Amino acid sequence: MAHALTRFFAPRSVAFIGATEDLSKFGGRCMRQLIDFGFPGAIYPINPKRDAVFGQRCYPSLSALPEAPDHVGIVLPGPAVAGALAECGAKGVPFATVFSAGFGEQGTEAGRAAQAALVSTARASGLRFMGPNCNGLINFTDRFALTSTGAISGGALRPAGDVAVISQSGGAGQVNTMWRAQEAGLGISVQVSCGNDADLDLLDYVEFALDHAPTKVVLVLAERIGSGTRLRQVAARAAERGKPIVMIKFGRTEAGSKAAASHTGAITGADAVFDAAARQLGLLRVEDCPELYEAAMLLRQGRRPAGTGVAALSISGGNLVLLAETGAGLGLHFPGYTPETTAKLQPLLPGFTGTANPTDLSAGAIGAKDLFGQATRLIRDDPGVDTMVPVLTIAPAADIRATCALAAESAKPMPILWSGKCSDDASITAAALVAEGHAVYRDPLPCLRAVSLAARHAGFLRRFAEPAPQRPAGMDQARAATLLRAERFSEADARALLACYGLHGPREALVATAAEAVTAAASIGGPVALKVASADLPHKTEAGAVKLGVSGAEAVAAAHAEILANARRYKPAARIDGVLVQEMVTGGQEMLLGITPDATFGPVLAVGFGGIHVEVLKDIAFRLPAIGPAEAEAMLRELRLFPLLEGVRGAPASDLPALVDAICRFGWLAADLGNAPWGDAPFEVEVNPLIVLPAGRGVRVVDALVLRR
Repeated sequence: MAHALTRFFAPRSVAFIGATEDLSKFGGRCMRQLIDFGFPGAIYPINPKRDAVFGQRCYPSLSALPEAPDHVGIVLPGPAVAGALAECGAKGVPFATVFSAGFGEQGTEAGRAAQAALVSTARASGLRFMGPNCNGLINFTDRFALTSTGAISGGALRPAGDVAVISQSGGAGQVNTMWRAQEAGLGISVQVSCGNDADLDLLDYVEFALDHAPTKVVLVLAERIGSGTRLRQVAARAAERGKPIVMIKFGRTEAGSKAAASHTGAITGADAVFDAAARQLGLLRVEDCPELYEAAMLLRQGRRPAGTGVAALSISGGNLVLLAETGAGLGLHFPGYTPETTAKLQPLLPGFTGTANPTDLSAGAIGAKDLFGQATRLIRDDPGVDTMVPVLTIAPAADIRATCALAAESAKPMPILWSGKCSDDASITAAALVAEGHAVYRDPLPCLRAVSLAARHAGFLRRFAEPAPQRPAGMDQARAATLLRAERFSEADARALLACYGLHGPREALVATAAEAVTAAASIGGPVALKVASADLPHKTEAGAVKLGVSGAEAVAAAHAEILANARRYKPAARIDGVLVQEMVTGGQEMLLGITPDATFGPVLAVGFGGIHVEVLKDIAFRLPAIGPAEAEAMLRELRLFPLLEGVRGAPASDLPALVDAICRFGWLAADLGNAPWGDAPFEVEVNPLIVLPAGRGVRVVDALVLRR
């Protein structure tokens, strides 16, 4: 879509249905902005009640125009919009923007039906449109503004720049983000407030911004993402072009989470999944509008830190303490300098200071010619320093300009933290320096948040360049596809499915009678577990349909009778396939592997610590399948209880390579579920627990569940 939207963003001519000179009306404000913003093409106001609007000849209808405009703005009462779109189609108009409200945003059946009718009307002629219920777009690069916002009243605050702002909201996108970014010194390339996204949607505009040559960073405010598949494609496009996407995704509460029958579903919130997916896809998610443009200040420079090592230099020790403490909470560290750097620094520093990082030049450096610049250059070039942060307070113009020159020539990111002012030139401000291309911050937190995001994005791009994950050997996809066509799944069925992916459990037998159970237990040897096999009893513990650690023929027979009686009492209508007699697995760490369907992304992979307390601990990591070993290990290291896998207080270390392999194999099952042609009935799959035995002994699937929802 991106290249196809060129005339949407940069039309050669534009018409406006509902044009008026009344600035108290939406149509009047839009027309005034369009003219004042300097649009170079032909403008055709349309209003049958007027002969002219703001000096422009006014036409009674679209059909009366001398040509088919590239873009048509529509401000009409809701019921009249479909007719206007039909008129656009008949004229051969390729694009429209529908500002009118009264559609899907109302949350009513009538509103949704009216919106669907707009789409149907547009589809009939191939017309594409933005909205309805939107506030339009601004193309600073090509001087095209089709919007009513006061954020550009009187013209642009800044010249066209390299930051795009794409939002479904009007005010949050145009004022809280775009206008505030310009106030801070940034220039904007394009801005969109797209409303209901009935036809063209948020990701279409993001794709255009990624292909838009002047744009270097894309800021996104998303209330909803229509397609996880599209988002993955757009994120890959951004990575290929090296353009960061910084995003606010509204809806962090659990209001959007789904009820589910598995443990995995019960602990899976829509926002938790989106947060994990954003990290995996290289989307830089933030929480507030200032974070968007503060990140853009640094990211637009395109300098990628090699790691998370930061150095800072100042004459203010307090600022350095704030930096160090803030950085620690953002995953940044302040490495010590190499002996070579230290040796070169020592002659520059007053005798009562040290060469620790962050480096305090102290007040003794005030007035010393070029001391700050020399020290900055030495520290910046230290091989352990990935990002350099010079800290200024109140300084003369010469010192500020010298620091900016060092930042401009630096191959490493070099944001400037400037808490004060210029002592001898009031025209030198933080915003003025940002407008020149520098990344200038007034406080430590926004500065280091931007540094952290830049480091994260650089790390993602390095991972993105690595080969895609490969399917492990020993998988029987054809048999798995056959098994998945079943309408119901007992634990035995679930185990058979997992075995197709190389995930195996302990020795076991499905029996029908107590005598068969005794024989099976004797064959297995040692203590056994007995479980009722029934697709109608997904959680057997709650039904009393499990007995663990049973030894001896008499005890096995008694356990067989007891769990069957409990199961029938708990759910009389349950269909029972028999009883599983299973080898007991002891001495390992209990983990959970889960696959749960997400409304946006489809099947999502979940990994955490398992057992009966999983819903209390909620120590879970999520990924979009499929993943490779490095990503699987990263999931494990996100878990708060990960140290248990390494062995604590004398406990043996778990078999991490076997666990990583199991996660990868399970992830391929999730990927295959997402690609399978089984209609709209999603699956939940859960292994809980997966016993991870001590190093070298592998893993065992102890309990498995497959639900077709």
